[in-house]
Amino acid sequence: MNLQYYTEILQNSTNPRNELLTSFERRQRLLEILRTRPGLRVPELAALLDVSQGTVRNDLEALAGSGLVNRVHGGAVLPDLGQPVSHSFINRSHKNESSKLVIARQAAELVANGDSILLDSSTSVYCMARFLKDRRELRVITNGIEVARQLAANPSNTVILVGGVLNPDGSSITGPLGEQFFQGLHIQKAFVSGSGFTLEAGLTEVHIYEAQLKGRAIAAANAVFALVDSTKLGKVDLTPFLRPDQITLLMTDNNLSPAWMAQLKQSCLDFMVCAPEGAISFKSRSIENQHSFNEKPETLDK
Repeated sequence: MNLQYYTEILQNSTNPRNELLTSFERRQRLLEILRTRPGLRVPELAALLDVSQGTVRNDLEALAGSGLVNRVHGGAVLPDLGQPVSHSFINRSHKNESSKLVIARQAAELVANGDSILLDSSTSVYCMARFLKDRRELRVITNGIEVARQLAANPSNTVILVGGVLNPDGSSITGPLGEQFFQGLHIQKAFVSGSGFTLEAGLTEVHIYEAQLKGRAIAAANAVFALVDSTKLGKVDLTPFLRPDQITLLMTDNNLSPAWMAQLKQSCLDFMVCAPEGAISFKSRSIENQHSFNEKPETLDK
């Protein structure tokens, strides 16, 4: 199914769920099976999913084209991109993992060699860091331990870990020391997520200190990209840290509801809908200005 057909479906947000979204959900399930039961071959996968072997092969090819699996003889395996140390972080990173990965892959395309970037400690941004392994000479500022571990593995990168208090699960650093760190900095691009998003409250966070640190960091960035999977749309948590008018581009997945698609189209936000087949961007209040992000987007001015 080509991207043009997918574009027509996204534009008609009043249509009921369709075969494309069914394919997306089936591929989410396929990724979950490969994660929990590695080594299964196409016939076993087809039996578990109750589809034909040809459908499984097509799904695996689509996922491989998106960088979400590696094809091997008779099946596929998940990429060996390193595992986080924190068990609670592992559990959070697996929640809505397929949606996070399709968003993360497109977000990584916005990063060029030599960029200065801010990455928060969220599992969504951690997924994005996994797609940056081929970038070189990045200047990375993060409060995420697992994000720092991923990108420090490339010796050409400079990874700066924000100082402060280590959170109990060992996955991030917050506190006043970290907030002071951002004074006087000028960062090209910030990539952040949260636990909820609405058009009224913006991006919100359940942890107060995490939200405060993100707010200071965002103020130092020239462009801010919000990675928000569709399960977070409509949710409001304790502390807002990013207003809608501060967002350069909101990135979500194609499992969002027709109602949310309509709301975003009527908002003043530029947003992108990501899927395994590619992604489509929408300019605020202007469907005519949408364009495909199947090819690498133009990088922001440095």
